[in-house]
Amino acid sequence: MRLSHLFKKSRLCVLAPLLFGFQSLEAAPTYPTHPIRLVVPYGAGGNADILARIVGARLGQELGQTVIIDNRPGASGLLGSEIVVHAAADGHTLLWVANGHATNPIVIKNMPFDPRKDLASVSLTSSTPMLLVMTASLPPENMSQFIQWAKTRPGQINYSTSGNGSPNNLAGELLNMMAGIRMSHVPYKTTPQAITDTMAGHVQTAMASLTSVLPHIKEGKLRAMGTTGAQRTPLAPDIPAIAESVPGYSANIWNGLIAPRAIPAAILTRLNRIVVEQLSLPLIKEKFAALGAQALTSTPSQFDLFIKEEMLKWEKVIRSSAMKFN
Repeated sequence: MRLSHLFKKSRLCVLAPLLFGFQSLEAAPTYPTHPIRLVVPYGAGGNADILARIVGARLGQELGQTVIIDNRPGASGLLGSEIVVHAAADGHTLLWVANGHATNPIVIKNMPFDPRKDLASVSLTSSTPMLLVMTASLPPENMSQFIQWAKTRPGQINYSTSGNGSPNNLAGELLNMMAGIRMSHVPYKTTPQAITDTMAGHVQTAMASLTSVLPHIKEGKLRAMGTTGAQRTPLAPDIPAIAESVPGYSANIWNGLIAPRAIPAAILTRLNRIVVEQLSLPLIKEKFAALGAQALTSTPSQFDLFIKEEMLKWEKVIRSSAMKFN
């Protein structure tokens, strides 16, 4: 919303001190007045944490205050999220969110807060496609062949991921549902373990991040079937999207910036503007791309709608599958 009309000079503005008894006209409160706390409800060192640190550094530079990253992993992100729900809504405490922000209300009974009512969207910040890969010695050479191959082996094809309830697990179950196949999920504690066992043929396929499997694809140890975005990713344009064989398929890892619900509109607008400006810079796009992510921004209302759509989409997948959550 444009507010330029508020700054137009007028006789009323000039006479205001007289009209109101020469009361002191204090300037609008400045923001920020002290360091900003960016709560990251995930462990340090992972992609979500690294992306948050990139964005936090840019926010701090533009706002003239240090942005302190506060890692608070646990309870599927609820521990960190609750801190921000109960924080002062003055823009000095923010939250970094990912897919679990939309799926937690579906799978967790007695949620301690409502993510859509108790928090305010600032902006979407990134989208990270995953990649379905398979053991290189197996016969399918592309996604269409893989689907036909899997259809003749219901329940016999395993796909590995980094854990139950992960975005990778959701992506695999969405593929089961949309492609009419029945792969079995094999959760691992870490992505490297899942990839190692897929290369060795202990499991036939893996749903993993681009950065974790691209080197193995280049070495011929794994074969790429398809990326999970709605279109091919510019990060690996030669690899077809699964959607080219399964129309409408899309399942990305995403991140975004959130604030307490009652944050003043002016501060929310300013934060959104800075995020949008900074994530459009080539340097930041390159940093994101090195992590397999694509910088992606939105208005607060667009992010609200995105979260709503994610909730509806994944509720259908979760309810129709036998997914387990850690």
